[in-house]
Amino acid sequence: MNIQGAVIVVTGGGAGIGRATVLELLRRGANVAAVDLNDEGLQQTAALAEAGDRLSLHQLNITNREAVAALPDEVAAQHGKADGLINVAGIIQPFVNIVDLEFDQIERVMSVNFWGTLNMVKAFLPALMKRPTASLVNVSSMGALLPVPGQSAYGASKAAVRLLTEGLYAELQGTNVAVTEVFPGAISTEISKNSGVERAAASVDPASAKTTTPEEAARQIAEAVEKKTFRLHIGSDAKLFDKLSRIIPQRAIGMIAKRMKDLV
Repeated sequence: MNIQGAVIVVTGGGAGIGRATVLELLRRGANVAAVDLNDEGLQQTAALAEAGDRLSLHQLNITNREAVAALPDEVAAQHGKADGLINVAGIIQPFVNIVDLEFDQIERVMSVNFWGTLNMVKAFLPALMKRPTASLVNVSSMGALLPVPGQSAYGASKAAVRLLTEGLYAELQGTNVAVTEVFPGAISTEISKNSGVERAAASVDPASAKTTTPEEAARQIAEAVEKKTFRLHIGSDAKLFDKLSRIIPQRAIGMIAKRMKDLV
């Protein structure tokens, strides 16, 4: 899909990968509707963008189905009909095992990551299917490929996003909508802070892990939109998780659990 002049909606546009994606799309000539729960974050994105009318800000909770259902008309009123939707918004869980994780914490993660994504898809897909060419991108996680200690509920929510996206790919065969699933590895964002989660145990040094910048992740996502890429793994860690999950899944689960046990 040609990004130049396209109207693209991005969730999580107030921080991290979402913000970087908004800025990257604007740089490539798109008109962007940035969606986020955090209005302050959206305002900071706008200040960085300096894009004028090509950027609109939409402060809402993607788990609020009624608010999301009204969003396509709001976007159309400012930019015209949407040509693309990129679902980036997501949160992690506290770094604890399922046995110690409260049901309300599990439900919150599932509500944002899965239901929020599904709400956006249901709201925008009918219009996307009527566009000459369109793009639908859902961001999953390498945690949907293999489990990360202390993030089982998060991984389950992102695995649901993965299977939803692959189902949509099957359902949309022969249409004008290109579907992309994205599996980021470790990205240098503040997802823990934005999720209301304390950082991992002090014995785990985040600086020792190789991370990808949000800007690089955004560049790859934009290229995937342009090339109609089906599956995108961002970072060497995500690529490794994918390979291990297919070749030695049981052994890989044990290896990761042992190597990353200090996260919990």
